[in-house]
Amino acid sequence: MKIICIGDSLTYGFGISRSNIWTNIAKDKLSVDIINEGINGDTTGGMLSRFNDSVIIKKPDVVFIMGGTNDLIAGATLGVVQANIMSMVHQSFGKLLMPIIGIPSKVDIKNIRKDWAEFTDFNKISSEMEKYKSWIIGFCKTFGVNYIDFNSEIETKAKLLNESIYMDGLHLNQEGQKIMAEIFIDKINKIKNN
Repeated sequence: MKIICIGDSLTYGFGISRSNIWTNIAKDKLSVDIINEGINGDTTGGMLSRFNDSVIIKKPDVVFIMGGTNDLIAGATLGVVQANIMSMVHQSFGKLLMPIIGIPSKVDIKNIRKDWAEFTDFNKISSEMEKYKSWIIGFCKTFGVNYIDFNSEIETKAKLLNESIYMDGLHLNQEGQKIMAEIFIDKINKIKNN
């Protein structure tokens, strides 16, 4: 199985050594080919514009798609984010690739870096992310798309471990990367066994 993960810094593993990012942890444990096509700061529009080169021509079996936070930080509306995600999913179906949508982890508003907090309203971003999560779940049920809810599952696992998982309010630290990998591995194993 070959999996390409396209996304932003949450996919890329911002601030984490390459050996400790969630995609590499998952690759080692699943023994499948996982290619990380995350780009720090990318938007769903950026992901859509490079979708052919980053995903389709590489002919994966599965494409994991996760983004949207940067779009909202930059002032894009939810409709733009939703249209871009929908386009990537339907392009995947058109090329016989299995899409999986990732629901991004929550924003830890209290611990956002000061310069970022001055740049945009993270209370508004957080509220929009909750609406986006609901839309993803509805979209996936309607079109028969698998999704991974990092938004809920990371928080649940972190509480059980009583661990801090953020390095700056947006990006996951090494412990958060491990949790993200576990959640991803569980989902891929379920897909492989069906």
